[in-house]
Amino acid sequence: MKNLRFTLPEIRAAYAAGARVADVVQEAVRRADTDVQQSGVWITRIPAGALNARVKALESLDAAARAKMPLFGMPCAIKDNMDLAGTQTTAACPAYAYTPKETAFAVRRLEAAGAVIIGKTNMDQFATGTAGLRSPYGTPRSVFGRDYVAGGSSSGSAVVVGAGIVPFALGSDTAGSGRIPAAFNNIVGLKPTRGIISASGVVPCNRSIDCVAVLAHSVEDSMTVLDALAEMDPTDIYSRVRVSIPANASGSFSFAVPKAADLEFFGDAENAQMFADAVATMERIGGKKIEIDFAPFRDAGGLLYGAGFIAERVVDLGAFIEAHEAECHPNVVKLILGNKDRKATEVFAGQHKLEALKRAAAGIFAGADFLLVPTSPIQSTAAEVEADPIALPWKFSFYTGFGNILDLAAFAVPAGINKRGLPFGVQLVGPMFTEARMAPVASKFMQAVGGYTGAPAA
Repeated sequence: MKNLRFTLPEIRAAYAAGARVADVVQEAVRRADTDVQQSGVWITRIPAGALNARVKALESLDAAARAKMPLFGMPCAIKDNMDLAGTQTTAACPAYAYTPKETAFAVRRLEAAGAVIIGKTNMDQFATGTAGLRSPYGTPRSVFGRDYVAGGSSSGSAVVVGAGIVPFALGSDTAGSGRIPAAFNNIVGLKPTRGIISASGVVPCNRSIDCVAVLAHSVEDSMTVLDALAEMDPTDIYSRVRVSIPANASGSFSFAVPKAADLEFFGDAENAQMFADAVATMERIGGKKIEIDFAPFRDAGGLLYGAGFIAERVVDLGAFIEAHEAECHPNVVKLILGNKDRKATEVFAGQHKLEALKRAAAGIFAGADFLLVPTSPIQSTAAEVEADPIALPWKFSFYTGFGNILDLAAFAVPAGINKRGLPFGVQLVGPMFTEARMAPVASKFMQAVGGYTGAPAA
């Protein structure tokens, strides 16, 4: 067990060879207990008694029942903005904490598929942040070095996967909260089409564009989890039926890239070169490159924070934060309450502009299967973020902020390790429902750059 990298295929192979669910879950717990590099990763760990009961229930199933569960006996984690009945939900704010009677729809699907939740992970408070530093429960750091941020807001979920504690975890993604920490921890972050995984029972951030994200070691593993979770939920007003658009039968594909003048790396020449190398790799595996005007995507990302759309957070969280301002993170307070007086006319003007940008983006996708961009243009230390806590985290989301507001699907995948020993990642971003079409290309790209290698040796 100790030698497993904890991917889904490896764990399945262990079960086929005679391992018990208790063996695998105990190993995940051992790793969680002994990961001395990390602190503040977990907000809540599932008690031993509850874990043992879950393990016994799974081990009592016969072979036919087990075969129907695509995630049978797989240890995992969920972000602590997701409800698990009888277990506290905090959204990284102790004053907000409550104990739900019902489990979130996606988490129920997870358990029905056979997964074993070992804990709830730390996050930027109310999923408002991209660095992972806005939590009173500690600050997870990148598995590539304690000096570097883990990314956010799904910081803990990314770290427990990147560190090999669990094979996958659930996060959430509104402007890159699942994809950015995936990049900073050298794993896959799948941001699916909005609504194909229900967000019922997930503390809202921007309710109309929130997505449940999957963090995993491989594209295939992330798709296995997506397949298990995607189901129409009548209790979620934004839930929708999944439509799966398959990959081209010929295996050929085209991809759009921003023109050189549109690329932004905020002075990081090494990451700029790594992106150029990623483009060359995509061409080498058979892709046709199409250079495009990046403005529709860049401008859409700007709308999320600059045109009043962020005021949506006030609807769900504003009253609580106003009543508990001293108990909330100051930068979260500033970001949310600072937008509470946005004018309705500003929001409507933003909606009109957004529709025009959606049409422009659709025109680009009419000629390309997906857009290839960096996941984050830079990586930063915690000290750098603390010195520039608003502008620097925004830079992390330069290439992710448009994904949800334009209603797109995206894979964030590793693209190599730079000379500083830090991971660099890219995104494949496509129209809604194109997860299955992009997945084979994303997987082929990962194989071409060396595949999942895990965290660096301690």
